[in-house]
Amino acid sequence: MGAGGSGVGIGGIDQPLGLTDSGSSPRHRTNGECDMGRRVQTETRQLRVISPDRADRAIGRTINAAEIIATGVVNLVRNTLVTTLSGARDVGGEVAGAAVTAVRGSIRAVEEIGGDLGNVAKQAIKGTIHAVEDIGGDLGDVVRSASKGAVKATNDVGGDVVVVARKAVEGTIEAAREIGGDVANLATSAAEGAIEAADRIGSAAGRTVRAALAGTIAGTKVIAREAMQRSPSDLHRSTARPARSARPARPRGRKKRPAKSTTS
Repeated sequence: MGAGGSGVGIGGIDQPLGLTDSGSSPRHRTNGECDMGRRVQTETRQLRVISPDRADRAIGRTINAAEIIATGVVNLVRNTLVTTLSGARDVGGEVAGAAVTAVRGSIRAVEEIGGDLGNVAKQAIKGTIHAVEDIGGDLGDVVRSASKGAVKATNDVGGDVVVVARKAVEGTIEAAREIGGDVANLATSAAEGAIEAADRIGSAAGRTVRAALAGTIAGTKVIAREAMQRSPSDLHRSTARPARSARPARPRGRKKRPAKSTTS
């Protein structure tokens, strides 16, 4: 602190008050300055560290079948993520994991009441994208993670992973258009996440999901990267040394000529 001044603590840092023209005494703060100081202190206190376990528990308590019926999947997922992560110190580092928890929780909740898993996956992905638009984060990374989580959760409850994978991409495309995002890139990210999850389930699931996501979906051309378009078994076969082609066996020895007939 400088001499002759007093301090005001804002966010834990002492700030000097202004002096009069003569520099002899501090001036009194106005009511507006006091209000501004309180607002800054409040905003500083809101920045907090949220552990993944704490976020998962909060999301799990909020997303259930009753809330889905009352609120709708899009709004429920969006509001839950925004409420849970707003004010966090590292929103970008936490939002992908929280999005996966929200999407998987939605699928499990709807499965319990016999709902349409494909539709809930689509709506949950849309809610996730809108939440990221509200609070910030890497959309491509979040979409990839959420799509992968949707396919995995569907497989865990015995649902149709092909339908859910395609619906996840459709939801991504719709939400990207609504927020003015890069539709093609986000659709590709969603497809890559779904394919990765399907490949982990098994080679048959990977091939089926890959075929379902090839071409145009909801008017958008989805082009996954080459590495994601090929199953692990395909990649193994392509890197293995090709087998040598069999050569026709050579005849051994000389052909015997027919014996000459002898006459007596």
